[in-house]
Amino acid sequence: MPVDNRFYAPDGALTLGTWADIAAAGLDSAYRDRPAPGVGSASRAAPGDVCFFEGDPRGAGDISPSAAGCFVTADAAPHLPETVPGLVTGQPRLAHGVAASRLIALRSICGQEGLIHPGARVHPGARLAPGVVLGAGAAVGEGTEVGAGSVIGPGVQIGRNGRIGHHVSIICALIGDHVSLSSGVRIGEAGFGVVPGEDGLADQPHFGRVILQDGVSIGANTTVDRGAFDDTVIGERTKIDNLCQIAHNVRIGRDTVIAAFGGISGSVEIGDGVRLGGRAGVADHVKIGNAASLAAAAGVFRDVPDGETWGGTPSRPMRQYMREQAWLSKQVRDRGKK
Repeated sequence: MPVDNRFYAPDGALTLGTWADIAAAGLDSAYRDRPAPGVGSASRAAPGDVCFFEGDPRGAGDISPSAAGCFVTADAAPHLPETVPGLVTGQPRLAHGVAASRLIALRSICGQEGLIHPGARVHPGARLAPGVVLGAGAAVGEGTEVGAGSVIGPGVQIGRNGRIGHHVSIICALIGDHVSLSSGVRIGEAGFGVVPGEDGLADQPHFGRVILQDGVSIGANTTVDRGAFDDTVIGERTKIDNLCQIAHNVRIGRDTVIAAFGGISGSVEIGDGVRLGGRAGVADHVKIGNAASLAAAAGVFRDVPDGETWGGTPSRPMRQYMREQAWLSKQVRDRGKK
């Protein structure tokens, strides 16, 4: 996706040659001047996006033909679509992250004079408590209250009639109307992505956003990470309790409820009207269907169909889980009688 310039600052005119030079990657000289201002995943890269591919070399043929270029190993390069030049390197993901971190910087409030940047926009009907910090281009809509000590980063847009608690931090986010964020909420920090490098584990950069739609409510000390290449999205009227973790690229539908200590791993898709009990956890890339329910402390490692209720770890349909628990209890009781 093209990086959102409200939140990220590209370093000059980005070309494939610049990417290749920083990462010390091989590139056909015919493509050095090709514009490459964005980043994307291999399957969804748009025109101008640079992506990376790791895995079975034959799978490189499935990456988006729109990509401006792709970091790949020498074995995978011949399998790329004809429209996509390869940036050849031994560690594609690491090389992509190193170059992207150098070329696209997260905008910061560090160095600005005063708490509220002159380029920030606050509606006359909004109310800011003492100590609120607003970065360049940030906006707060009519009727919204922002609590003491909260930090609203550059470019963040907050709609009307919202409530932002004390000591909340928000970066790389677009927030709708009637949104409530309790004290201590963290919106838009980078997700947890690491890759082995020459000097040990290296953090992978994140260039996505967080989208909170109208009526979302998020409890105290909950975190919502921005996407790596796509957006993290929470749908209308969804309610999230205290002390939950929503990882990068997660998509949650409308009218969903997540109880305290819920943990949602990266790239999970949750449908509309879903109910997650306390301490439920969902592994990465899992899909939870519409109107499904997860019991408290459920550990979900595979897709849950629409309308079903699952429990246990590893989680399975509730009726099966309860039968297994009853059988196990009976075995324990019978053994105790011997």
